[in-house]
Amino acid sequence: MAADKRDKPGKTTGKQDVSARTYSQRAVLSKVLSYLRKYWGMVGMSLLLAAASVFLTLYVPILTGDAVDLLVGPGQVDFQALFVTLGKIGTAMVLSALAGWILSVCNNHITYHVVKDIREDAFHRLSELPLKYLDTHAGGDIVSRVIADVDTFADGLLMGFTQLFTGVLTILGTLVFMLAVNIPIALLVICVTPLSILAARFIAVRTYSMFQAQSRTRGEQTALIEEMISGQKIVKAFSQEKAVSRRFAGTNQRLEECSQKAVFFSSITNPVTRFVNSLVYAGVGVFGAFAAIRGVISVGRLSCFLSYANQYTRPFNEISGVVTELQNALACAARIFELIEERPQEPDRPEAYVLKDARGNVELENVYFSYTPDKKLIQDFNLKVKPGQRIAIVGPTGCGKTTVINLLMRFYDTDSGSIRVDGRNVRDITRGSLRTSYGMVLQETWLRAGTIRDNISMGKPDATQEEVEQAAKAAHAHSFIKRLPQGYDTVISEDGGSLSQGQKQLLCIARVMLCLPPMLILDEATSSIDTRTELKIQNAFAGMMEGRTSFIVAHRLSTIREADVILVMKDGNVVEQGSHETLLQRGGFYAELYNSQFAG
Repeated sequence: MAADKRDKPGKTTGKQDVSARTYSQRAVLSKVLSYLRKYWGMVGMSLLLAAASVFLTLYVPILTGDAVDLLVGPGQVDFQALFVTLGKIGTAMVLSALAGWILSVCNNHITYHVVKDIREDAFHRLSELPLKYLDTHAGGDIVSRVIADVDTFADGLLMGFTQLFTGVLTILGTLVFMLAVNIPIALLVICVTPLSILAARFIAVRTYSMFQAQSRTRGEQTALIEEMISGQKIVKAFSQEKAVSRRFAGTNQRLEECSQKAVFFSSITNPVTRFVNSLVYAGVGVFGAFAAIRGVISVGRLSCFLSYANQYTRPFNEISGVVTELQNALACAARIFELIEERPQEPDRPEAYVLKDARGNVELENVYFSYTPDKKLIQDFNLKVKPGQRIAIVGPTGCGKTTVINLLMRFYDTDSGSIRVDGRNVRDITRGSLRTSYGMVLQETWLRAGTIRDNISMGKPDATQEEVEQAAKAAHAHSFIKRLPQGYDTVISEDGGSLSQGQKQLLCIARVMLCLPPMLILDEATSSIDTRTELKIQNAFAGMMEGRTSFIVAHRLSTIREADVILVMKDGNVVEQGSHETLLQRGGFYAELYNSQFAG
């Protein structure tokens, strides 16, 4: 399949890999709330627990003030009342700690269930996205969204639940208690408070875009690392280590700049709010002292008020830190929602036909297709294939051979024209039943982590051991499988582990041999196999293709001599069509290709 990669749109990397859809903070918050709606019961419990914890915490200063007032002077201490008050203080502190612990459990439950739901939606959307999206977006960036960005969002959401709720309730509760103790001093605190809020908001609004840039650049870096790891052999073979290192250094430098800006500007919030809060505390101390001298409030009430002033200002510092984390979390959430909100592939029609026991009658009529509108590829393509025919597709790199396969499998849909299987338009057939009717072996092998048996029986999970071995024998894979440490129970990784490229391709061939669907697609299926084994595989293929409609893409023209029809493609068009002998006698483009391979 690699030979035809020029047919397909290249994956974008770097700055190009940016979704056209952008979300404002309000839009992101709305989507987060839609996920929270499922857990409103737990959210309500969390609010109640936060309120209880805050109330008990704020009740302690009143009890402390009462205790101070009981210490009138030497020989004038009401110890009985003092011990009762101290008991109340201890009880309130224990209940507050218990409420805080349960609150933490609730917040963790909400956060990680929401994160689980988001990850499931993101992964589910990945399975629904058309191949066009995956072909035009770097895999590392997609992984970064589903893993790193969701983790960052979880951290911000958890901090928001843990500190934002209690912080806001502490501020409101403290104001109520201060108003109950002394209204003039409480009004002084209320008048100074907006300065802290305005300063935090001013900085927070400007850091959101910086955290967005940081998250986006981190995705670019992940994509580059993934590209480097997967293509390590090519990098070393062409001595590109320094060039790749320079690319990484450039991306890393941009990430450093984005991160420094985001963290620096967001970190200003805390010092600013601390400065304003210190003014509040100093004002309360000065005015409270004068009020105590005039006898307006007692010393105990003044100590209570100073404690409230301290508790009132502390949440502003905590909330400023929360706001910083939330900016980062919302920026990451925006990238996640961009993925989740991507338009999925067109779903099967409700009345779509389930293709069973296909005869293999395939017809392409006036088909036009291109990956990008400005670059034409398949134009007015027509083909009629009778059941059981072998159709070979040949042509130079980039002529559209693999594109035809993509259209037959409905990995892409035609721009215009129609493709019919057994007289039915493929758009009226469910994708699952259509693809199940094709057996496909590609030049690029794909294995999953698991046993050899699991990989062969992927298309037929209920296959018996005997059926699996028969398929492996037909693919000439049985001998090397038996030499593995655990035979068919040998566990391999997704890249095949120590298996050679040829052995991996034999497993993919055995996978198709096991299912034996009514139609076959062989796209350079023996490109990684030695000549001796290829001859055996060709004989196995000949038996497998007997009575089955087969599409064969090959560059080695010696492998397609027995095809019923050979389609010769050039620049997306079929320029010649016929049998091997007919095309050679015609002396056209096919003869030129054939003679170039066998000029000796």
